[in-house]
Amino acid sequence: MRSSQFLSELFSNRIALTGIAIIVAMVLIAVYARLFLDLPPLTDSRLGQGIPDRAPPGWVGPAPADTHIFGTDAAARDIFKRTLYGAWIALKFGTVAVAASTVAGIGLGTIAAYYSDVTDNVIMRAMDVLLAFPSLLLALALVSIFGAGLWKATAALILVYTPRFARVVRGAALKVLEDEYIEATEALGANDARVLARHVVPNSLAPITVQSTLNFGLAIIDIAALSFLGFGAQAGTPSWGLMLAKGVENGLLTGKWWMSVFPGLFLAVTVLGFNLLGDGMRDALDPRMREAVD
Repeated sequence: MRSSQFLSELFSNRIALTGIAIIVAMVLIAVYARLFLDLPPLTDSRLGQGIPDRAPPGWVGPAPADTHIFGTDAAARDIFKRTLYGAWIALKFGTVAVAASTVAGIGLGTIAAYYSDVTDNVIMRAMDVLLAFPSLLLALALVSIFGAGLWKATAALILVYTPRFARVVRGAALKVLEDEYIEATEALGANDARVLARHVVPNSLAPITVQSTLNFGLAIIDIAALSFLGFGAQAGTPSWGLMLAKGVENGLLTGKWWMSVFPGLFLAVTVLGFNLLGDGMRDALDPRMREAVD
């Protein structure tokens, strides 16, 4: 860390460290859930198997404190285990959405900046059209056309997020292309692919790392929102958004608060972690903010 000013600034920022701690904890929870929790008991109804439905957490109800510590839902499924598995679903599809849109945005942004003129106008005007729509509204329109499901919702979010990354990368690439070493590289006979891959893209990645981190939290929220509205995760899937929807429908209005509180809390904490890390990375990369870093 001493040899990298960015890492030194990042790990001396208490806000960033808090975000990293939250993200690491959620990743460990997601990996544990994926490896050690069986999916069928979390998706299939448990009614008629001697398990009470909508039972309160053991530490507030008549049951022993270690019995269903988050309570059970309307299908008598354990909310604690479903919430843990929801971390895997959120991080899995959030990673796919952000990674794919980042790659697509980097490709489109660098091509638009490098070739300029007609290519730049065609690509960026297409990006402007997509940016003209609110992100969640556009995603809803797409999944309404192509059908519901987590993978289809993720594909819609990839299309929605790509213009944001393309604009950020294009701006950074235009600054890089003004440097003299780019002209020297071209004068030495380097082809377009080499200039882009070896010089333009690597030197344009600083702002995109912050954008990707902040967008990760947004992707998790949007996936949960689409699931809440019935366009993402389908019935039985232990998705935080779907759990919130079912909790509001079957529990919150009748006093069964635990059906919504715990999935919502995990969702909020996870998004907070990525936002804190993104803010810390922005501060570490911005020389004007270094004096304010803790």
